[in-house]
Amino acid sequence: MFIIKPSEVVFADDNLEESFNKLQDNDEIKIYIKRAISQIKLNAYCGTQIRKGLIPKEYIKKYSVNNLWKYDLPDGWRLIYSLFPQNKVEILSVIIEWFDHKNYGRKFNY
Repeated sequence: MFIIKPSEVVFADDNLEESFNKLQDNDEIKIYIKRAISQIKLNAYCGTQIRKGLIPKEYIKKYSVNNLWKYDLPDGWRLIYSLFPQNKVEILSVIIEWFDHKNYGRKFNY
């Protein structure tokens, strides 16, 4: 069974949102992230769930996450987000970070 659940999408903190907003509109990574946000809004479960044992302790401590999702962007980039159910109907998807494949591998010890 495949679940489709729309969600609201926000950035985990103001600094991350500011970093996103500072990207030039024609910057490929900004275009990729905007596309990812659109997809996550349509379906919060569109990414790949990361096993709980692989969630970096930094994310647990800083954002109190108990789930983590990876959205594959073009050119090996990754967008990391977590889902926070607001009630039985609504989900809040929180963007935590994005990075290239090399830094993703470092963060998740691959």
